[in-house]
Amino acid sequence: MTGSATSPLRKVDSLLAHYEESHRDPRNERIHFVAIPLIMLSLLGLLHAIHPWLPYALVLASLVYYARLSAVFLVTMAALSALALALVQAMGEYVLTISATLFVGAWIAQFIGHRYEGKKPSFFEDLQYLWVGPIFVVSKLFLKLGIRW
Repeated sequence: MTGSATSPLRKVDSLLAHYEESHRDPRNERIHFVAIPLIMLSLLGLLHAIHPWLPYALVLASLVYYARLSAVFLVTMAALSALALALVQAMGEYVLTISATLFVGAWIAQFIGHRYEGKKPSFFEDLQYLWVGPIFVVSKLFLKLGIRW
């Protein structure tokens, strides 16, 4: 979680705290809890429609990023990514249609959430927040479960 008074704030905690600043409205938060996983899934599906190995490349790059932040988030995101990759495979010949529909719908929802919030999405400042969004969602679950990252 956050650093104590004697230890410096870890990068992961700093990123999550900054991300949370533009995700305080409960409606925006609820939208993000649904839309972020759907965006992740649909992005992997869209990449798969281009070439079946592209989603694996994105997952690998993402896991390298998460490994630099937290072992707990790395393991969690690896498991969630494996589930998403399996769902992409299950879409079969409909992967492009399903993924494109989910992608557009989830992004529309995200922007509606930020309209409620009155703040722009964090990734407009720094693209790395596209990777922070998923662990923000996971971090909220971890807080409820008492899991430290």
